Amino acid sequence: MNFAARLDEAIASSGSLLCVGLDPDIADLPDAAAAERWCAATLEATLEFACAVKPNVAFFEQYGAAGWAVLERLRALVPANRLLIVDAKCSDVGHTAQAYARALFDGLGADAVTVNPLLGEDSVRPFLDRFGRGALLLTRTSNSGAADLLEQPLGDGTPLFEHIAALAMQWDPGGSAGLVVGATAPDAVAAVRRRAPLLPMLLPGVGAQGGALEEATAAGLDARGAGLMVSISRAIALAPEGPAAAARAFRRRLDAIRVATLQTPAS
Repeated sequence: MNFAARLDEAIASSGSLLCVGLDPDIADLPDAAAAERWCAATLEATLEFACAVKPNVAFFEQYGAAGWAVLERLRALVPANRLLIVDAKCSDVGHTAQAYARALFDGLGADAVTVNPLLGEDSVRPFLDRFGRGALLLTRTSNSGAADLLEQPLGDGTPLFEHIAALAMQWDPGGSAGLVVGATAPDAVAAVRRRAPLLPMLLPGVGAQGGALEEATAAGLDARGAGLMVSISRAIALAPEGPAAAARAFRRRLDAIRVATLQTPAS
């Protein structure tokens, strides 16, 4: 089963488009043990409401070797019917990219990895060639600086982020490629979905970064009301009402968007 089909199964089994982010802050969690307790508690509270979990490796690497060991142990807490999306944003020349792929897919057990496509196809190929796993290409990221490069027009006027989406479909017709598009730019989400109607998408940026949950999600859903993970980190883990209540509420909002979008006739 390819990654796109695995995402479909995870969404169906969980009834959710929510991806819970794990970003332990060293300012509040001064050592790896504290980070592990915090992450484990977050997972316990939220897994029933999510289709996927997204640890950002930088927040674990900041603790050194102990932080990476925490990430390995947390992997065991994610059940088979949920996806582990490792946010590493890695990319390099081919043989180095192969080492990244082995470390994250074989060593850590990632179901999908975020990948920077700006070095070209050879830097992405080792991730795309892992059947059943996903390579989520940074397309139009959620940070404000994304406009510096990813929104710049090519010679024919096509924004670079749209060109990346088109390349992803050329590089992988087999269900491994996906796209990362920030919920902070709903118009870009819509443009990417038009370019790539079938590719899985990861939408970060909801919550602390101010992403537009309803607008971006509606724009990113595929024709079946799926094909999408909405990643939320701090707005769940640090919610005053607690992570379980926050995750439940976000799942309900996402489900309402799915229902409304499917009921709206295509224009």
